[in-house]
Amino acid sequence: MNVDEDARAGLVSGLPERGGRRGAALLPLASTAVSLIGLLLVWSLVAGLWPSRALPPPMAVWSVIVAELVSGDLVYHLMMTLWRVAAAYLIAMVVGTVIGVLLGRRRRLDSFFDPWLVLFLNIPALVIIVLAYIWFGLTEAAAIGAVAVNKIPNVVVTMREGARALDDRYMEMAQVYRLIRLDRIRHILVPQLQPYFAAASRSGIALIWKIVLVVELLGRSNGVGFQIYLYFQIFEVAGILAYTLAFVAIMLMIELVVVQPVEQHASRWRRRAA
Repeated sequence: MNVDEDARAGLVSGLPERGGRRGAALLPLASTAVSLIGLLLVWSLVAGLWPSRALPPPMAVWSVIVAELVSGDLVYHLMMTLWRVAAAYLIAMVVGTVIGVLLGRRRRLDSFFDPWLVLFLNIPALVIIVLAYIWFGLTEAAAIGAVAVNKIPNVVVTMREGARALDDRYMEMAQVYRLIRLDRIRHILVPQLQPYFAAASRSGIALIWKIVLVVELLGRSNGVGFQIYLYFQIFEVAGILAYTLAFVAIMLMIELVVVQPVEQHASRWRRRAA
């Protein structure tokens, strides 16, 4: 067999493998689609067997979504909520990461501030929100700050564990090669902390947007939480579900399009099983 025949054989043998990889990549998406379709069918069946204003069928909720989308209200309130989620998330991750790494690397600081951390972890989110509105007024800064304060302790705990698990041998190697501080952070500290940062980030997004809805319900005049409160007052479950599902869909898209690709890119250097 000559070189050309070897190349053709390798190409032909590689086709089924590529097809298998594509099929394996599409399998989770197909499974998710089938699961969601099944959920919609169960919802429609239950709503048909038990006709009630408290459980509208999927088409009724879809009609509200379309109407709110056409009027522009849905986009406006979604954007306001997303702005608060993004601002609170950024503040919580930056502040929590810095504090967590410091506590993880400084045993005396950790021993002194650990009771503070336990205290803030156990204060209910509702209490922090109410106190923020009382102390600072019904302002945007108070709303975002209250959400960030609720999330910071969780980030601190996760990043503290990551800082404790750092391998000091890499730092010793950095000293031998006389790496500057920026290179140490970029090439040694950040890669080791990446899994912990990813865990804190993913749980943070899920927690923050739920707290944001409570903040909007209690003291804001716009946002998804405010709209849910309005529909609750008139007992319009279709409207409540419409805004809830619309925002959940946005968060799922962020997870699939932004969070997971960034996480995979950041962890591409890690050794994977063959």
